[in-house]
Formats: sequence, structure tokens, C-alpha cells
Amino acid sequence: MKKHLFALLCALALLVCTVPAAALEGEALRRAEALDTLGLFHGSGAGYDLEAPLTRAQAAVLLTRLSGLSPEPAAPPFADVPDWAAGEIACAVRQGWIPPLEPERFLPEEPVTAEGWCAMLLRMLGYPEGVEGFSFPDAADFARRIGLLSRSYHGLMTRGDAAEALYDALDFPVPDGSGTVLDRLLSTGACSREAAAALGLLNPRLTARQAADRHLSAVFCLNTYSGKEGYAADAPIANATGFFITGSGLAVTNFHALEGCAAAAATLVTGERYPVESVIWYDAGMDLAVLRISRTSAEGETTPAFAALAPAGVRDLRAGDRVYALGSPLGLGPVVSEGIVSAPAVEVSRYDLPCVLSTAPISRGSSGGALLNEYGRVVAVTSGAFTQGNSLYLAVPADPLLTADLTGSGVPLEEAGNVVG
Repeated sequence: MKKHLFALLCALALLVCTVPAAALEGEALRRAEALDTLGLFHGSGAGYDLEAPLTRAQAAVLLTRLSGLSPEPAAPPFADVPDWAAGEIACAVRQGWIPPLEPERFLPEEPVTAEGWCAMLLRMLGYPEGVEGFSFPDAADFARRIGLLSRSYHGLMTRGDAAEALYDALDFPVPDGSGTVLDRLLSTGACSREAAAALGLLNPRLTARQAADRHLSAVFCLNTYSGKEGYAADAPIANATGFFITGSGLAVTNFHALEGCAAAAATLVTGERYPVESVIWYDAGMDLAVLRISRTSAEGETTPAFAALAPAGVRDLRAGDRVYALGSPLGLGPVVSEGIVSAPAVEVSRYDLPCVLSTAPISRGSSGGALLNEYGRVVAVTSGAFTQGNSLYLAVPADPLLTADLTGSGVPLEEAGNVVG
């Protein structure tokens, strides 16, 4: 018996020892390898140096590759530019992505902070900087707020951080409306379509991880308050979920989430709190409401844009379709759950239209969250559950949002809250 046990332990030890190194290295290595396949991120014979600080010269090279532009044929007018990055530094400086720190020196080995990297990336994508755009101190939060990054970065950036941030940027829509960053790279021939397909980047169906990475920034915790005093003290009477449907601040939640409130605020993935200005539209029978969220936070910072989700409705939804629920259960912050559509149209006496029944788990506080299809579109708004049974979660169809008039000035929160109550 002991010999058999010893042999089994040895076999297990061999299995553990034969796990590929890539599986132990983590996210940064996987992203670096994928970007290397696309020709966007290279290492040396010793690896990718993912723990090393990202330098200004390396940032210039990465941004030039991600832009799809060719390096400049002439070196920039700096005495300290290395030959291996001269063309890319010239391109980054000429395009205004990376300003020189001194008149005659670029300081290529200077490490890059999270704010610096995000500002460079945002400039390369075409986002304005200044009064109508992002500010340098706010660049990292702004990039997270609009969904450019799937996580927050602080302090000095490493090469591994840069690899993850570049990978996140591939499926981000270019502000000029010409498609995603990857679309631009494919159209210019900077990246191979075959390589992108082999990496699964051209598959329109999202995994749960991709749905979270791309769309959780559009979801927020909606705290409601009985009055101005409660808002000022951040003492909510209840919390629910909401999600943006326009970058300018229109957002969706459940109508019942507004019950008894006179003020409300949206807490984003960045932790910033943005007050609700008014209720633009609501349908009590369908338990839907559209809010206007202020673009000036409780801390006094103004943002030009939010991440947003696109409503699609339930027309093409079928039993068995995979769905993802994005919400803020128990006020914990944006989370994702996965399931399938149990039935696309279930009659429930509380609602004027049949509801979507799914197995994607939601909890108290998830009311007003987004139920996404595999393509990242909002098919319904999570609203409740049948307590007698298992995995019977309800979501109201997003279809009314497709035809609602969202151009008015709306009504105060207190007026809508009194209707619910």
C-alpha cells in the first residue's frame, strides 16, 4: 500500500513539474506572447523583461507599432537617442504623443509612470487633452473610465504592465469611428489577419473574461439617498446597479431602484462618484428608467466621456444562448456572472412585457444591471428572481430603450421616486 502511495505521489510530482512555464508566469507573459505574434511587442533571447520598468524609448516604440505608422526616416534632434529607437522616437515626438522633457535631450531611459503611459496612449488614439479632454494627472483614471484599460494602474509602469495595456487597447474603438485599434492595424497591414485569427481576436463571440475586460467599465453602483444631507454624507438608503448607454452620461437602471430617493450617485470602477442629475425617461410598467449622470464628479473633476454599452433587445434571443450579467450586487462594485437563457419570454404579472429568464446569477443590488449576449450587446436589464426555485433570474427586455425619446430634460429624481413609492 505504501509503495502504491509513494508511486502515486511521484507521478503527481512529475505532473506538477511538467506544467509549462507560461502557465506559471501569469497574464503579462500571455499578453506579451500574443502581441509578439502580432509583431507589436518583442523581447530578447533572455525573455521579455516584464518586471523591468518601461522606459520612454520603449514607450515610443510600442506606441508607434500600435498606431500602425512607420518610424520616421530621420532621427529626432536629441543627442541622447539610441539608434534602435530613433525612428520611433522621432515619430512619437512629431505626432505629439511623447513630449521631450528637455530642449536637447529626450531622456530615453527615464521610467514611465501610469499617468504618463496612459496620457501617451490617449494622445496616440486621438483623444483631446485640456479643457475639453483628459488631463495628465487624470489620464490613468480616464483610460479606465472609458474602458480602454481592463484594470487600474498606479506608480511606475513595467514592461509587463505595458503588454497588458496594449492588448486591452486592441479591441478599443478608435474615437474617429473607423473601427477598433486592431481593425486599423489590419487595414494598414501592420498586423497579419492570419495571426489575429489564430489568437482568437477576430471571433465576435465574447468569453466571460472578454465581456468583463471590455464592458465592466460601463457599469456602476447606484447609491440612492433620501435627501441632500444623505448625499453629502454618502449615507445611502439603498444601492442598485446602472450602466451607461452613451458616452455623454445617459444611463439605464430599474425604475424600482429609485423608490423613495431624492438624490443618487453613480460610483464607477475607478471609485469616483458622479451625481445623478435627472430622470430622462421611465416606464414603470417595464421597470426601466434612463438617468442623466453629471460629467462632473463629487470631487469636482470633469470627464468628457464614459464607457457605454449598446442596447440590442431580445428579438434574436433564443433559449440556450449564452449571456453575461454585469452588475454591482450588495454594492460590491462591478462583477460579472455567466449563464444561459432558460427562456427568452416568460410572462410575469409585474411587467408589461415578457421577461428573459436566465441562469446568470444576480443578487440584491444587481437590479438595473446589464444582461449581455455573446456579442457584448445589452439584451435585457437584470431585475429580480423567482425565490421558489433555482437559477431563475429575471431581466426585463431592453427593447423599450431602442424607441424611447431620450432628448428631453427629464424630471427631478424626487418626482420619479415618489411615483415608485
